[in-house]
Amino acid sequence: VRYYGKWMRDEAEKRIGHLYPKVEVTAEVAEERPDLVRYVGRKLTVIAWLWARTVKSPNPAFRDVDVPLATTFVVSTRKGREAYVVPVIADGQYSLTVKTGPPPETAKSGTSAGRRRAFRCLMSGTPITYDHIKSEGVAGRMGARMLCIVAEGDGRVYLPPTQEHEAAAAEAVPDWRPDCELPRKHRNFQGPVYGMTNLGDLFTPRQLVALSTLSELATKATPPVEVTADYARSMAIYLALSVSRQANRSSNLNFWDPGGANIQQVFGRQALPMVWDFVESNPFCNSSGNFVGQVGYLSKVIEYSPTNAVLGVASQMDAQVVGPARDTIYSTDPPYFDNISYAALSDFFYVWLRRSLRPALPDLFHTLAAPKVEELIATAHQHGDKAAADAFFLDGMAKAMRRLADQCHSAFPVTIYYAFKQAEQDAVAGTASTGWETFLDAAIRSGFAITGTWPVRTELTGNLKKQISALASSIVLVCRKRPDDAPLATRRQFIDTLKSELPAALAHLQSGHIAPVDLAQAAIGPGMAVYTRYAKVVDATGNPVTVREALALINETLDESLTAQEGDFDADTRWALAWFEQHGFEDGEYGVAETLSKAKNTTVFTLETFGVLRSKGGKVRLLIPLALRPDWKPLAADRDRVSAWLNLHHLIRVHDAGGEQAAAAIVRQLGSVAETARELAYRLYAIAERTKRAREALWYNALVQSWPEIARLAREEAAEQAALLPTAGQPQ
Repeated sequence: VRYYGKWMRDEAEKRIGHLYPKVEVTAEVAEERPDLVRYVGRKLTVIAWLWARTVKSPNPAFRDVDVPLATTFVVSTRKGREAYVVPVIADGQYSLTVKTGPPPETAKSGTSAGRRRAFRCLMSGTPITYDHIKSEGVAGRMGARMLCIVAEGDGRVYLPPTQEHEAAAAEAVPDWRPDCELPRKHRNFQGPVYGMTNLGDLFTPRQLVALSTLSELATKATPPVEVTADYARSMAIYLALSVSRQANRSSNLNFWDPGGANIQQVFGRQALPMVWDFVESNPFCNSSGNFVGQVGYLSKVIEYSPTNAVLGVASQMDAQVVGPARDTIYSTDPPYFDNISYAALSDFFYVWLRRSLRPALPDLFHTLAAPKVEELIATAHQHGDKAAADAFFLDGMAKAMRRLADQCHSAFPVTIYYAFKQAEQDAVAGTASTGWETFLDAAIRSGFAITGTWPVRTELTGNLKKQISALASSIVLVCRKRPDDAPLATRRQFIDTLKSELPAALAHLQSGHIAPVDLAQAAIGPGMAVYTRYAKVVDATGNPVTVREALALINETLDESLTAQEGDFDADTRWALAWFEQHGFEDGEYGVAETLSKAKNTTVFTLETFGVLRSKGGKVRLLIPLALRPDWKPLAADRDRVSAWLNLHHLIRVHDAGGEQAAAAIVRQLGSVAETARELAYRLYAIAERTKRAREALWYNALVQSWPEIARLAREEAAEQAALLPTAGQPQ
């Protein structure tokens, strides 16, 4: 695989290497940049070209100017190697250069004007709205402007764009491009809103030429005739997968990571979001995004895969109509309603795999795009409207669940993984989820009862997922067939049982350090376990309580249980909780704060003295973790006045600055008091999510997610300290 991958790379460079020229460092450029003097006269291999999309300025005075839509002008934040793009405006136009050193604040936001206002005109400062960008994109007037060239030197070398390199990019003329329409109205696809309606629009002409060339070469990298057909087919598959991996680094949806100084893949999550400033990789370099690197990932898999493993078998079947056999043990991860358009997203890779593998696997790639008709998701664009899509999903899921119920082994439970976040707000029902409702409804119709639940950490929680507060776990529902003689229950009986059983289940989940972002999803399990133990739950008029109503009642009981935990907190913390719910970390009136403090048995003066808040000019504000006193010591100020609020927010401050080891030192000193701080994080996360305070929600979620490791380090530190203490009879 390495051999033929290298052959493909070399052959491709012979054919299209002229589209990827080296960059020469001129004396003129080095005059402004002393760090470039050593490279003068040398031609450096380019790693990447950084681009920003452009639209015409909405200001009539600059209507001919293609304004860059740059979320940032910073290209490197590595210490000692910082670099950023600087626009130079002259004669009604602008040019771009690159400077080194710590970037100014103005460079960090590029031409971005904030989330709601989109961007601003570089020339006039005129706001550029998303509506203007959409109209420009749909009209075909969205372009791209090169911001910076990243080259290989002694580390990364950041250079300004040149006419030669812009011309090389424009020279590429692909003779083939994917022709696959993207879904027009789905959260997974943002491009169509801006005129990028076809899969081929997600690649620059140069990227299309490179991927087409590599795809063709994959079919020609044929091993000698004396090898077996299976060997040759295996080789073809690995080489095609290498091209597929290259596509993930060769789209105009890739972005540049200034911290890691590398190219980030398209699929950071299961979506194709819009990327305003994108990066174009050089497949022939020796750094981030190169083709030999993609081959290397796969060759490592071959090298380290066991050769004596028990053989497994995978078969593709329609779960609605066929299954293995009776007495089968099932563990399944079903589709999540309309959350992810798997097949449509798969087209991104399918089109390139088909070009490379159709000769070797014609039956597998007989369709132009990934098959979608039988895909069990609720997508309105495939079924005409939302109602038809919902009905399709519910009917199909009910059939699939019924087959599971008919074929499952009576001695073993069916385990179902579900990682779908409740995010809908219903004016009557409160927090709910059509995805959960339809899935659970299907499971119940098939005769299943939920007998257990537990979150399993199946999701990568670094980088992007931490930024968006995504679910950290899949929720495993444990199901068994409901007894035929299951009783009926009234709505009141259901609520009373919920209030009796859910608090204990909640405490059990929290003791397992479940992330706050997962708590509401995990609580569905014990709540639905109550609901599904009955043949039916009916209201006072005899009508059945629907799954949606049951979910709303479960969420309501969960919130009541979290609120009830506030009774365990100290007076200062109870005041801070109430204030946070109303004001977050923003200013509020002093008089209101003082009135609230009397109700909570504390005073504003006391709260300020202990560093909980700042009071000034008739205003009161809770202090964010970063603003708390750095000389704070656990329990040192007043051992009779322990504040869970302060303990938690100092832990967040220390954890953010020094990581889990630093937080562990605080937890060790706090002892059992630390657990109260952790419980508070759950309550604050719930408030922050409900009041749409994303920054704060991330603080609380991140700390609890790290808690198992923090607790482990604290125990080890305590054991080490105990080992140093003298034992009885030893000299001190």
